Amino acid sequence: DLTTTITADANIVFHTSKTEKGLDTLRHSTAHILAQAIKELYPTAQITIGPVIDNGFYYDVSFKEKIADKDLEKIEGRMKEIVKRDLPITREVWNRDEAVTFFKSIGEDYKAEIIADLPADETISLYRQGEGDSAFLDLCRGPHIPSTAKAGRHFKLQHMAGAYWRGDSNNEMLTRIYGTAWGSKDELKGYLRMLEESAKRDHRKIGPAMGLFHLQDIAMGQVFWHKKGWQMFLTLQEYIREKLKKHNYQEVNTPKIVDHSLYVKSGHWEKFSTGEIFEIHDGDKVMALKPMNCPCHIQVFNQGIKSYRDLPLRMSEFGTCMRNEAHGALHGLMRVRSMTQDDAHVFCTHAQITDEVLLLCELIKEVYADFGFDNVRVKFSDRPEMRVGSDEVWDKAEEALKKACEVAGLEWTLNPGEGAFYGPKLEFVLKDCIGRDWQCGTIQLDFNLPDRLDATFINEQGEKEVPVMIHRALLGSLERFSGILIENFVGHFPLWLAPQQMVAMGITEKQNPAVEKLVARLEAEGFRIEGDYRNEKVSYKIREHSVLRTPVQLVLGDREIENDTVTVRRLGSQKQTTMSVTDFIAAMHDEINTKALPIVENNEEAA
Repeated sequence: DLTTTITADANIVFHTSKTEKGLDTLRHSTAHILAQAIKELYPTAQITIGPVIDNGFYYDVSFKEKIADKDLEKIEGRMKEIVKRDLPITREVWNRDEAVTFFKSIGEDYKAEIIADLPADETISLYRQGEGDSAFLDLCRGPHIPSTAKAGRHFKLQHMAGAYWRGDSNNEMLTRIYGTAWGSKDELKGYLRMLEESAKRDHRKIGPAMGLFHLQDIAMGQVFWHKKGWQMFLTLQEYIREKLKKHNYQEVNTPKIVDHSLYVKSGHWEKFSTGEIFEIHDGDKVMALKPMNCPCHIQVFNQGIKSYRDLPLRMSEFGTCMRNEAHGALHGLMRVRSMTQDDAHVFCTHAQITDEVLLLCELIKEVYADFGFDNVRVKFSDRPEMRVGSDEVWDKAEEALKKACEVAGLEWTLNPGEGAFYGPKLEFVLKDCIGRDWQCGTIQLDFNLPDRLDATFINEQGEKEVPVMIHRALLGSLERFSGILIENFVGHFPLWLAPQQMVAMGITEKQNPAVEKLVARLEAEGFRIEGDYRNEKVSYKIREHSVLRTPVQLVLGDREIENDTVTVRRLGSQKQTTMSVTDFIAAMHDEINTKALPIVENNEEAA
């Protein structure tokens, strides 16, 4: 930042709120202003950590007194006062022991604990807001804006939640305050409008209202799928399955409970934090509920001798994985403990990497287009600090993946340090209809796990060689992708995906026998249809099935029965069309086969 002394020749880049780094800096500084406001209003509170997250920031605080959402307005008001003071923000370098002593002396035990855990020779940077005795100091690696006034007034505190200190349920429950910050008034307004729209689309409300699923505390982080929701889930599976058949994938199914030694050998046991993998004790053995599929797929590959002629070998699984996510992190279908991954692993030679990545990129784009996601960004995530394998191996893996991207004509932005612990990855980020980003698909290049788990093939020289493994997901977690689809379409799914595609009804009970025949005829054509034979007004039935988001509503009266026609009403439209049953069947097959997206004329009805 601007307070850093430049001691050698350097290239200088100026960042503003229009750049990703600049916006992150603005948000991080706003988090520090939040912490200062809290300390001024609640002197006995202890502040812990306050990182930047997508679209904003949060700060975890230990309050001595009770605090509620209504207090956020007061805290936000104090933040605006601090901005108005135009306090200088300066960086200071301390040694570790001095910093520990300082924070203990002012009653900030959490900060002291964080610093005490660092190596003794670690350089500690603190940021000072203001001057003299009233100045506020916080631990941070930076960078920060030069003064509080530069934060502007385009921020908003949003809500509070509970969070355990260091994510450990044995520790104190802290108060996490979430906020957002932007570079302009219009950007803040636009984001808040998007949040309002998101609330209307909340899958946790729409899903149960449509009879798709429900959630209960007796099975935290797991989904009770109902008939309609499970039908949609199976439709997603079958859609992916058909795509993979065209690319010669071998579908497998691997165990759900595995000896933990497999994950020790792969490196996952060390990578995952304590308690993140569910353990089961079987006598003197420690077993794990499978947290990911890749080590098991290598076990399948290792059965029998493989030749270079067998490669590339593409292996897929709709694998159920379990991860012990903290209660506070769970969120409907978006963050669960039991997830179904549309996982695949491609075992190939080094020479085949580019072609395989190219095929995967094309497949991912093709799949997203079928769901109406045409705005897709790609992030290139390189080596993280915690990783397995030598730098030489990582150099080769990153270079190979970049080369494949170049050949594919794939534009990407760097996501530094966010690769998997075993290899670099591409992350495919979708933008939905209200502008939200969702990271779904991934392609990960792995030179490490096959070697650690003894995978080999016989190369052209007759020698054993370790294959490259490409991890890939198209949708990611099917639970999460289902949640994304519910919110993106507000439950108004494309006809091919809708769990119940049609409902047929008569104007009166007199037409019920004809309705039964129509339902049987359309079921024989492969459509998912039900008949509504209740003695209710047809207008009442139409309203009810609109609430349930049934895409096609068919009405039969005496005239339709006599002429072998049907009156068709589409979800989201007030128009009614009468056509022959034969023409209707042809039109519906065409709509399904082309994966046509729904047209909504009346958003209120569809919502």
